[in-house]
Amino acid sequence: PQAPSTRNDIRDCSADPPYLPPTATNTTARLAALRGTMRTHGADAYIVPATDAHMSEYISERDARLGWLSGFTGSAGTAVVTRDKAALWTDSRYWTQAERELDCNWELQRTTSIESIGMWILKAVPAGGSVSLDPFLFSIDTWNSYSRALHGSGRTLMPLETNLVDQAWGDQRPLPSSSEIYSLPAEFTGSSWQEKVAGIRQRMEQHVRRPTAVMLSGLEETAWLFNLRGDDIPYNPVFYSYTLLTNTTISLFVEGSRLSAAARESLLSGCPGPLCVELQEYGQVSAHLRRYAQGKVTVWLGTEYTTYGLYGIIPKEKLLEENYSPVMMAKAVKNAHEQEMLRAAHVRDAVAVIQYLLWLEKTVPQGHVDEFLGAQHIDALRWAQEHSRGPSFQSISASG
Repeated sequence: PQAPSTRNDIRDCSADPPYLPPTATNTTARLAALRGTMRTHGADAYIVPATDAHMSEYISERDARLGWLSGFTGSAGTAVVTRDKAALWTDSRYWTQAERELDCNWELQRTTSIESIGMWILKAVPAGGSVSLDPFLFSIDTWNSYSRALHGSGRTLMPLETNLVDQAWGDQRPLPSSSEIYSLPAEFTGSSWQEKVAGIRQRMEQHVRRPTAVMLSGLEETAWLFNLRGDDIPYNPVFYSYTLLTNTTISLFVEGSRLSAAARESLLSGCPGPLCVELQEYGQVSAHLRRYAQGKVTVWLGTEYTTYGLYGIIPKEKLLEENYSPVMMAKAVKNAHEQEMLRAAHVRDAVAVIQYLLWLEKTVPQGHVDEFLGAQHIDALRWAQEHSRGPSFQSISASG
């Protein structure tokens, strides 16, 4: 039925019956499935973020838990589900989109502050209740913010290593990527991975705390360190992985079967020895880190990309915390060859943009080009350039 409101592309939950646009997702069964798993685990509320286990800005379909549960496909948001309520917090970029995609099971909260989420939880969850989340999907700072928001309220913040959305999603959840992880040709890197590892080990030696290991969680950190690339996340040349680099060993946690023959050969070329990369299963990182942290060690990590789940494994006195890992800091400084490669890439991209502007001048007056066709055309022109691996984000095409 048509709502009396002037806009029919957004939901109207006050109408009788409620009006939902065709873009809204029916989430009744999904919420029921999640609430079933919540009951099993004794959770009165469950917090669902929009990120992955590596604090990535963009995520794969397999990690789009918030999107599956709520129907909301924006890139930023947090959901909280209780036994009888569901709410989504997102920023002003996405308010209209949320009203188009959510059904009437959901309240839209037009803010993103953790204080606001905390206040809502205190109203929705009675004292003595337990608030659960997956600690491997929250940054250290975010976990601490929730902890402060609930402190002294009689509600318990309870980490659950079983992800309840994944349980509810079941076999409908997209499979992990199986595409090839490949080596970046030497002509693009300016230094071999062995040189990069030696540089990081030198930083470890020079640090006043003399850390024995560096733990890498950010996907671009491992990709940069080993000169490897993948396409697990759209528009991002990365692959799911962790690295534990010690002063004598290198452990790469990755789906080993996906490495190209050349990549595998490159990683194993220094075996045995301090430049031998030991390939471990991606899912083994927590167990490996727990074993390592039992020794006389100090683990250096960047808090911006490390989840609370991994952070919590390492005893406090064995931690060296900085905002960014030494790999992230090294990656930020481009050598002369990388700078030259960047300039060359910008020239190739500029050629595509000039071709596009010329095409627009000729075709727009004919009246057959809209913004979507324009976005498709500039993508095609960029793909035609040498070395193109596609754009770094979906073209944002607008006029007028």
